[in-house]
Amino acid sequence: MVKSTWQSRLTSSLFVLPYVVSFCAFLLIPILYGVYISFHNFELLSDTHEFVGLQNYVTIFTPGTYLFEQFTRGLWNTLQFVLYSVPLLVILGLGLAMLLNALPSKLRSLFRTFYFMPYAVSASVMSVIWLMMFDSNAGFLNGLLGKIGVDPIAWLTDLPWAWVSLTLTTLWWTIGFNMIIFINALNEVPEDYYEAASIDGANAWRKFTSITLPSIRPVMLFIIITSTIASFNVYAQPFLLTRGGPGDSTRVLLMNVLDEAFKGKQVGSASAMAILMAVIIIIISAVQYKIAYGRKE
Repeated sequence: MVKSTWQSRLTSSLFVLPYVVSFCAFLLIPILYGVYISFHNFELLSDTHEFVGLQNYVTIFTPGTYLFEQFTRGLWNTLQFVLYSVPLLVILGLGLAMLLNALPSKLRSLFRTFYFMPYAVSASVMSVIWLMMFDSNAGFLNGLLGKIGVDPIAWLTDLPWAWVSLTLTTLWWTIGFNMIIFINALNEVPEDYYEAASIDGANAWRKFTSITLPSIRPVMLFIIITSTIASFNVYAQPFLLTRGGPGDSTRVLLMNVLDEAFKGKQVGSASAMAILMAVIIIIISAVQYKIAYGRKE
């Protein structure tokens, strides 16, 4: 019996081992090494890396310094993108899921595939598609506006249209993932609940607020947190579409981190900015979780 238990534990450990190795190699060790680098004057082209303690972090929080300007401006632009994109990703993702669930079963699979396909598109392909859509002179959207007598819009070079363009692109590119998760959650809600509510005379809105939302609350929280994290890590859309413009108005924090590391060759200060960004994401995720589950039922 002891031998059987030992063999069972060994077998279970072997199944988990690939994940543990991958977690350590691709997540845990890089994070710890990034923290280590952030405590050093880690110039990319230098052979010596002086230990400076918290100096990189102090410089980031010192008004008037280059790092302070880069971090605060990039963080503000990133927060703007999060505020613009996350509510739409959640609300429209849930709305699409409910609409698709209302379709006949033969059409449901077709539209699921149709809406999820953009999620499988690479960033470079996405940028090519939407650059043609948003082109100020010969873009598809301005062509449509011209037919109804509306002047062309500088989608990628003027505000607020640059943010509108980035948000629309993100919705098209990623909303399919949220939709699929919501569909699976909606399918797990027992039909008996809706039947009982109908007998009690509840309308569609009452069913939605009293049955649907409470039943999918864990999935809703998952979607909100993952969408927030993904929006905080936005890089491809502003880099490929607006190049951070007009001016630096859409230059997000991750663009500044990478520029500091590879253009400025200052990996230590770039790592400090990245660590602070991760801490901010963790705090916001914790607040979202606290709001969702902090109150006792």
